[in-house]
Amino acid sequence: MGIPDYQSVMLPLLKYAGDGKEHRVRDAIEQLAEEFRLSEEEKKELLPSGQQAIFKNRVGWARTYLKKAGLLDSGKKGYFSITQKGLKALKENPASIDVNFLKRYGEFNEFYNKGKQPEIVESDSGKIDQLDPEEALELAYQKLHNELVSEILTTVKKCSPAFFESLVIDILTKMGYGGSRADAGKAVGKSHDGGIDGIIKEDRLGLDVIYIQAKRWEGTVTRPEIQKFAGALIGNKAKKGVFITTSGFSKEAVDYATFTGNIVLIDGEMLSRLMVEYDVGVSKVKSYEVKKMDMDYFEDVVI
Repeated sequence: MGIPDYQSVMLPLLKYAGDGKEHRVRDAIEQLAEEFRLSEEEKKELLPSGQQAIFKNRVGWARTYLKKAGLLDSGKKGYFSITQKGLKALKENPASIDVNFLKRYGEFNEFYNKGKQPEIVESDSGKIDQLDPEEALELAYQKLHNELVSEILTTVKKCSPAFFESLVIDILTKMGYGGSRADAGKAVGKSHDGGIDGIIKEDRLGLDVIYIQAKRWEGTVTRPEIQKFAGALIGNKAKKGVFITTSGFSKEAVDYATFTGNIVLIDGEMLSRLMVEYDVGVSKVKSYEVKKMDMDYFEDVVI
């Protein structure tokens, strides 16, 4: 069945509250998940930000929209109940409740017309779903993020070997490895000893070291390359190694690295995402701060 969009949740949520009692939001989420026959995986599926479960978020937006239309009301924190207006709407026995249905209520239109509305997009399943505002914002952010990652990777593949080594140093030091930038610069790109491109401190105190192989690569890095690197680690009595490339790794290469237990593989896409995460080669253009009500502040207030 898949996770329903937030508009599909509106009528079942209103019906759930139709007994006139005060209900916990948490209980409603669990009950509706059962009603929509969601699997455990679907219940746990997160928004792109990883901050909240998709279904919980959609129930939250359905509740918000119903409240703005005056069909639901909030009592104490984490609870809600139906209003007389909500009961009247249920008596109409509507086939569904969506944004167009709610537009019959003046207070909802006042809220709805204040800002930009959810964007219509095509979902992975091929259905046209209307995303709630938070999901639309996250989807737009994810799209921009992925486009940036792709642009970075294309550029990195064109850079010189010397610049690539410098780039690797910048990322590793931003991640907390290598001690100072100067120390890391001396360590990486100078060894080239038996399949090792560099040795870098795991922490600023140098309690352990990590052996590095960093290569701009055409095509896919295969298992023999990882085996050679693993052999070099054994030859140097090294405990840990990182293989960084602008390309990708074959499944056999990934399986072998996993088997060794001490080699981390960083492909071109991961490298680019690390650059974005640690602000290497990118600059901030604009930032948005999304806020929501702090219900603890209004704990003694009936809303």
